[in-house]
Amino acid sequence: MNLLFSLAILIHFSSHFYGHCTTDNLQLGAKTTLVVPSLYIIGFVAQAFVLETSQPVPTFRAGLSIEAIDQKYICSFDIFLGDFKVWSTSHFSRFFTYEKCMIDFTMDGDLRLTGHDDEMGWRTATFGQGIKSLQLSNTGNLVLVDELNNIKWQSFHFPTNVMLWGQTLNVGTELTSFPTNSTSFYSFEIHREKLSLYLNSGKFKYSYWEFSPTPQNISFIRLATDGLLLLNDDSHKIAQIPSKRLQLLRFLAVENTTGNLGFYYYSTTTKKLEASFHALRSKCDEPNFCQVNEICTFSNECSTLEIKGISGNFCGTYAVEMKDIRGVTSILRDENKKTVNTTKETCSSSCIEDCTCVGALFISVSKECYMYGEIKGMKVVNLGEEMSFMVKVLKDRKKGNGLKKWELILIVVGDGIVLFVCLGGIGFYILWRKKKEANNN
Repeated sequence: MNLLFSLAILIHFSSHFYGHCTTDNLQLGAKTTLVVPSLYIIGFVAQAFVLETSQPVPTFRAGLSIEAIDQKYICSFDIFLGDFKVWSTSHFSRFFTYEKCMIDFTMDGDLRLTGHDDEMGWRTATFGQGIKSLQLSNTGNLVLVDELNNIKWQSFHFPTNVMLWGQTLNVGTELTSFPTNSTSFYSFEIHREKLSLYLNSGKFKYSYWEFSPTPQNISFIRLATDGLLLLNDDSHKIAQIPSKRLQLLRFLAVENTTGNLGFYYYSTTTKKLEASFHALRSKCDEPNFCQVNEICTFSNECSTLEIKGISGNFCGTYAVEMKDIRGVTSILRDENKKTVNTTKETCSSSCIEDCTCVGALFISVSKECYMYGEIKGMKVVNLGEEMSFMVKVLKDRKKGNGLKKWELILIVVGDGIVLFVCLGGIGFYILWRKKKEANNN
């Protein structure tokens, strides 16, 4: 069956490109179609590349892809460096289709991805702008240009989870990476004062890595041969994250399994793309390495966080207290739940009063307090008294109240007097009623 599909793809592809398998540009009217299997085939992948650059290996290639996922077929237009996907139309929104998957470069300059009955899955919306050709540059940038070679649309303006060599990203731009079968996602964001990696989980947004070139502000970043450059408003370099390798950098990427930020080069020895730098140095620095209420140990293993008492947020009238977990911190930081110039006692009280808070981290050096809606990103550290992680638990009602002996005696005597007065009053009332009844008789 796979052989028949491959033969059909080859025949259709050749008929639309006049015998040329790949080129670095396409003209108006070009079309390519992949046949979608009528039955679901686990692990099925089909590709038809229509563009390829001419630089030495590995080259950039762009083309159609069909992939079997969740009992359906995804149709997308992708860019690859070697075998690594660096850009895709399906990064933010998957296009599921059947029967066919087609890329159509219309005569009016619009690049469209369509499926069954010409259902639209993606488009550049560049019709009527005088576009003459679709090109794939040696930097991996997919561009639509007019007859004067002016760029009207480019893939560099729509980044996914990858930044290529020579690419520039301005402040406010972000790279996103989506783990499989998860509602959370990772993002690499460019701010004026710092670069940050974030874990976006529901209503929570936690940073887990930062690089700040203080005191100067960032205007944009550029991936160079030997590292990531941070530049100011005058285009002057203010900082750099080095590659730590002499080989030419090809791209940086946010990994969808770990959330790590990596720089990659092509190894002529192994003939593979390999990492020359990772922002996170150990498994314990990965935000999702351990589950909720687990802690990462020095041996990079996850174990259950042992808390004496029942932990939780306890919204309502519960009597709660904060328990110190010594030698433990969280790699996650929520700027929206941060308090500065505070004390440990105030930090503890703030978490107790906030019914959505389940834990708090106090950093004594900077006098900062972070509150958490879930116990996550925990790891063992050797920081002494610099950091204090506290967990909200129910108060132990079995504990003594700590009253002194004379206080207990006073309470007993007071209760005795009250009881004596009550019983005396009841006895007096009974005698008075009996005497009254006797007089009436």
